[in-house]
Amino acid sequence: MDSSAHKFYPVQGIDSREYLETYFSNKPDMVFGDDSLKFPMECLHRAFSEGHIKGDLLIDISIGSFIHHLYTASGYFNQILVLKCSEQCIMELNRWINTRTGAFDWSHIMEHIKCTEGNSDQCPDNHMTLKSAITKIMKCDTDNENLTDPEVLPPADCVISAWILETISKNQDDYIRSFRNIVKLLKPEGYLILFGVLNITYAMVGQDRVHVVRYDEKFVRKVLTDEGFVIDHCAVQKRSADSDLSDYEAIIFITAHRE
Repeated sequence: MDSSAHKFYPVQGIDSREYLETYFSNKPDMVFGDDSLKFPMECLHRAFSEGHIKGDLLIDISIGSFIHHLYTASGYFNQILVLKCSEQCIMELNRWINTRTGAFDWSHIMEHIKCTEGNSDQCPDNHMTLKSAITKIMKCDTDNENLTDPEVLPPADCVISAWILETISKNQDDYIRSFRNIVKLLKPEGYLILFGVLNITYAMVGQDRVHVVRYDEKFVRKVLTDEGFVIDHCAVQKRSADSDLSDYEAIIFITAHRE
């Protein structure tokens, strides 16, 4: 497969609405629900409910404009700061934050919250709780050691990185460099929550074939341990549906901290 034909996310971006509709919507032909919606929310609920991962500031740096993974997190952190690589993703998020016409409909997430957390009576408040927790949405440049240069962010109690490292990196060496920049956002004793896709080479967003770095579980575990992290929990879910939209083999979820 000719990698030169692939769209490189940090340079060319993606259609943020098309990405949401393809991988995170409630449309009948959206086949990725178990992997992109249900699995992440179950993993996060389990991780946060253990009581170790909490604090004042959570920084999220993830691909696209999805926010479903932050619903549970908003109950454990006073403020959430969201970093995005593209202006289009920021615009998409602001449309949802401000309840503007045309905002992406996340109402189907309430069913997942009901299943994982059992608080269906509180579902109408979940949207407002998350919107209130997100205090800032910022543009970032993952090529910089300080992602938000010239602004310096306060160190975070937790950083969530979801499916971003494999799309902002040209190769595995670039993945490691980007990983080092992202974890600089953490307090020394902070927690890292990492989502990734294993053994993938591409993902389709509309008519665009998006470049993704291929790696396996052994690689990502080694990156964390080499950078001084202790892995607290690792879960891998094998691909649950067949589709030509992407060729990933599994989704991986990791929580880790530095001693």
